[in-house]
Amino acid sequence: MYLPFTILLPFVFTILSPYFVSLTHSKVARLGISTTTRPTETVFASADNSDLNFFYYHQNLDHSTFTPKSYQTFRQRYVINAKHWAGSKANAPILAFLGEEASIESDLYVSFFQDNGPRLKALLVYVEHRYYGKSVPFGSAEEALKNASTLGYLNAAQALADYAAILMHVKEKYSAKHSPIIVVGGSYGGMLAAWFRLKYPHIALGALASSAPLLYFEDTRPKFGYYHIITKVFKETSKRCYKTIRKSWKEIDRVAAKSNGLLILSKKFKTCAYSIEPYFDIKDFLDSIYAESVQFNGNPGDWVATLCNAIDNPPNRKNYGCSEIVIPIGHDKRLRLI
Repeated sequence: MYLPFTILLPFVFTILSPYFVSLTHSKVARLGISTTTRPTETVFASADNSDLNFFYYHQNLDHSTFTPKSYQTFRQRYVINAKHWAGSKANAPILAFLGEEASIESDLYVSFFQDNGPRLKALLVYVEHRYYGKSVPFGSAEEALKNASTLGYLNAAQALADYAAILMHVKEKYSAKHSPIIVVGGSYGGMLAAWFRLKYPHIALGALASSAPLLYFEDTRPKFGYYHIITKVFKETSKRCYKTIRKSWKEIDRVAAKSNGLLILSKKFKTCAYSIEPYFDIKDFLDSIYAESVQFNGNPGDWVATLCNAIDNPPNRKNYGCSEIVIPIGHDKRLRLI
């Protein structure tokens, strides 16, 4: 059996690693219900950029019920850049980036903010999405992702209410009552930005939803429309690459069906200490690689062409050992691939 596509993963990991969410977090205080008054936020210094100020806001776990657990809080991270802000007396605007399914660090250098923040003399605010980065409830990612009960607080409605609470807090903190807020987001974050403007029009004057699939829901668009585009791009880039990927799915199924199939796949993919169970973990991961290489193609570099070149002209796999790569959030295990 020969699986030429297995040698690609160390290369692909180098390209796509910023788009995977690590479930390992730095120290986040374990939170519980408390009747004592706590400070609204905790401040910590930015080591990377002196213009950025990082804060933690004590956010309500549940905004939609009034049960005892709803008053539990967690620390939600947000970042402010006030370098170019003209101040509250000038009613200068506030540009607020609504975090998506990633750590806030990936959003701090959005070109739209860098270009327009100084021009508009705006206060720049970045809010991290709950359950991502360091904004994790229940004290740790392991606890937060443990079961359906703890994961139940991870939804768009709760995230929108988080943003509303933090933005109102920021306006109060900076005495910016009359400063208009424009919320911004990309992809899922763009959907949140549009929904935020609809649900909280008294907070946001406008919203910029970039690359936001607002109408792409089940039964509203072709079921496999997204993957049709992914396939089309690979096919146009290299038919040989396209055929290799297409054949690989059945090959993985064929090998996995053997009595020792998972062991064979583990050795071929060099998953090291990670036990492939179920085997579609690998198919899931490859799916993410191919889809994201198209989605983020040219940002920067031609990812699809480079990926197909590696498939069509396999490098020497002996040069690669085990490298850790992390399954996107929603899974509770780490997948180690070559």
